[in-house]
Amino acid sequence: MHRKNFIRLSGASLGSLLISSYIKAEGKKNHSIKLPDGISVQTDSGWFTLQSLNQNIWKHKDVVVELKSAADSISVHVKSPAISLKTVKLSWKYPISKTAQLLGDHWERTYGDVQWKPLNKTAKMPWYVIQHDGSSTNCFGVKTGCNTICYWQANTDELSLSLDTKTGGDGVRLGSRTLHAADIITTKNEANENVFATGRRFCKMMCGKPRTTSQPVYGINDWYFAYGNNSAELILQHTSLLASLVTDTSNRPFSVIDAGWAIKSPLLPDDCCWGDGFAAPNSKFGDMSKLAGQIKQLGMRPGLWTRPLCARHDDKPTLLMPSIKQRNDPKNPLLDPTIEENIERVKNYLITYKHWGYELVKHDYTTFDILGRWGFEMADDITEPNWHFNDNSKTNAEIILHLYKSIRESAGDTYIIGCNTVSHLSAGLFELNRIGDDTSGNEWGRTRKMGVNTLGFRMVQHKAFYEADGDCVGLTNKVPWEKNKQWMQLLAESSAPLFISAQPDAVGEEQKQFIKKSFAQAAKPQPVAEPLDWLTDQLPSLWKLNGQEVHFDWS
Repeated sequence: MHRKNFIRLSGASLGSLLISSYIKAEGKKNHSIKLPDGISVQTDSGWFTLQSLNQNIWKHKDVVVELKSAADSISVHVKSPAISLKTVKLSWKYPISKTAQLLGDHWERTYGDVQWKPLNKTAKMPWYVIQHDGSSTNCFGVKTGCNTICYWQANTDELSLSLDTKTGGDGVRLGSRTLHAADIITTKNEANENVFATGRRFCKMMCGKPRTTSQPVYGINDWYFAYGNNSAELILQHTSLLASLVTDTSNRPFSVIDAGWAIKSPLLPDDCCWGDGFAAPNSKFGDMSKLAGQIKQLGMRPGLWTRPLCARHDDKPTLLMPSIKQRNDPKNPLLDPTIEENIERVKNYLITYKHWGYELVKHDYTTFDILGRWGFEMADDITEPNWHFNDNSKTNAEIILHLYKSIRESAGDTYIIGCNTVSHLSAGLFELNRIGDDTSGNEWGRTRKMGVNTLGFRMVQHKAFYEADGDCVGLTNKVPWEKNKQWMQLLAESSAPLFISAQPDAVGEEQKQFIKKSFAQAAKPQPVAEPLDWLTDQLPSLWKLNGQEVHFDWS
């Protein structure tokens, strides 16, 4: 770049990468990103720069990347018939303002670590990046349901988008097929639109068909006081206690049975989050159909937790995923989701739960069980290198999507909550998504970190991707009521799902009255809550709830 032009552009924003066109019929501008300045690929032999045959087709040996421009997006299509492919990287040369603040998403759940950052503090920004600089907001992302794991990176003179095409930790072997890797989409703020409104509109653009609930979802969950030490008797006690506080009979709450109900593995008899498959209950629960009916009789709708990729202790080794770091205990065998026999087992779980009478299913652990890492461990890479699934012709994203779509198909009209699921791949498939790591019934600091942060920075996705579940109020004697009361109020008035996990002897008269009020609020449609200080506070304390500014003390 000529020095004169660099000086002229060095204070510019990412908005200059946008191409705008006016849509007369809709009376608004449409935006798309310029074609990239460079494309490179990572193979088993390292990184290689592709040569541009024209603006839309780039090639290195038999690797071809084709860019197809539409009115609002650029779709990326990849061919690599003989070379195993790990990453495709698109880059745009452009100096970015050093005063810009950037916001990315997370791979799956958040971990209390999302915030607006200056350019020099950013790293990989999964799925999308929102850039804000004074009155200007520019958004770059990929549409949900893409076939690669995507992330953005920015530095002083470049913006890049990496499309991770690996299968496990190896390069994917596409063979003769063409991979539709991702659709790149972009927008900028409209007149009199604040950054939160722009972010929400952008999320709606990324997910054309969100799957949401017909009525607001709220209710109870036993995890944060039982922590897996539960039983049918305890579930009924918990349900009976809080069902008496329900006033809206036109929208009944859910009573979700969390981990602890399934038959135990003989190798791990004390592990509540592991089972010998998830189609049969243990002796503390007995007849699951009967229990679902009893929950309904008490005035709530039954829900159930499951871990779908957990294998039985005596499953054939040919059905299992290979051992890798953090996923190497032989007592914890996991089903390979590229084997259709295993997918059929998972689908039968969902069919069984529906037959038992459960109207909501929360499925958990799939990201960790597939990739062997939690989201906060994916800074360098999403999984360990040098391993692959039984089928190495599909990318990790395609494998995860196939599992999710199979769960969706077999669930029918049962509501699905994804927990430890990949957010951008859950959108449009599951009605609810657990957007953050666990809150707590033991320590307020964890609820403050995981709950408040995730709700503050993923409310832009609420009702645009799915119903954004910020996790439970762990109402126990270990957590100060004055803190839990505020967390309950925020959830109840946010329009997001409210779930309460209430230790029975921590529920006094004051708590009962506040739960009753919160249930009544959560049962009704409400405006989406807006964090008013999220640009400067990692734990937003000033919120717009039902048109009113409300201040919380999260200390």
